[in-house]
Amino acid sequence: MRSEPFHADIVSIRKQARENIARGAITAGYEADQQTVITMLNAALATELVCYLRYKRHFFMATGKDAQRVADEFSEHATQELQHADTLAARIVQIGGAPDFSPEGLIERSHAEYISGNTLQEMIQENLVAERIAIDSYRKMIQYLGDQDPTTRRILEEILAVEEEHADDMAGLLESNSFIPG
Repeated sequence: MRSEPFHADIVSIRKQARENIARGAITAGYEADQQTVITMLNAALATELVCYLRYKRHFFMATGKDAQRVADEFSEHATQELQHADTLAARIVQIGGAPDFSPEGLIERSHAEYISGNTLQEMIQENLVAERIAIDSYRKMIQYLGDQDPTTRRILEEILAVEEEHADDMAGLLESNSFIPG
């Protein structure tokens, strides 16, 4: 806890705000490497798009016992993954980059793989594996950013929390359907 009173040099802040005005949200106080963050966020964007596509396929392909309940979960997660992609793309633009939605190289940019799965059990397992990959990837991004880009860090922390919920949901589906692999 700081004991000295808060003080900001408003005159300097005002002067700096007028300099490099074309950089938008990137002010003199932005401490992260802008290009590294854009590249990192584009990889996260690719991961979210791949996860969206996999969940969407699984929604349509789910068959068997409890298929509707599981398909509904897949659909909800697909919607949330697409929301994450939109949030990441907006942040990329905000910090002066261009979101990479190109299908070419999507899998290579993504941290998660696109493995279809043939059975309901395989679909749930593949989604759980992808969520676990996303969780660790987001944690590493958050650690990298530290205090250098608090807005991006906060966005990633919010996405991470949802990815952890997704992993918990998938683990619960495996457990409730006796799908736990030996």
